[in-house]
Amino acid sequence: MKVSELSIAGAYLIESPVWGDDRGFFREWFKLSDLDAESVGFPIQQANLSMSRRGVIRGLHYSIAPEGQAKIVTCAYGEVVDVIVDVRMGSSTFGHHEKIHLAANEEHAVLVPKGAAHGFCVTSELAVLTYLLSSPFNASQELEINPFDEALGIVWPVTGEPTVSDKDARAPTLADRLRDGKLPLHLASS
Repeated sequence: MKVSELSIAGAYLIESPVWGDDRGFFREWFKLSDLDAESVGFPIQQANLSMSRRGVIRGLHYSIAPEGQAKIVTCAYGEVVDVIVDVRMGSSTFGHHEKIHLAANEEHAVLVPKGAAHGFCVTSELAVLTYLLSSPFNASQELEINPFDEALGIVWPVTGEPTVSDKDARAPTLADRLRDGKLPLHLASS
């Protein structure tokens, strides 16, 4: 595996080989021993899987739990544009976002650091994302930021009307969350 830091502090692109033949392909997308435990490794506490159709936008979601929640995300079927937004107060990349193309038959996964917001947009007919999480879901500590917050400037690759949950569509902006004190602090070890 090859691990490269992205433009957002603590976010990483993880690349692993894809082996294909006439049967399909095989990909080893996570191997803890290949990750530096100090920078990108974490104990896995929960694994999630989501399936969505073309034009669906999920996110932007983040955790304010004291232990934080890092994620390693990859696409197991189809294609998405994955988005990481730095919402950690005190981070040098606060308010910045990075988009990464994820496809099942390509070598990419992303590590979303604790305190960063995560979302994605489905660009294939169907897509399945798998997530490894550093802490279990805690509904009272999980928050969202509106994916269409103009100040973030995210251009979602959707033709026509996107499909978004009511909760995400009504979510506050980053400025609202900052004003309300509902953003995590940037910790050097996150």
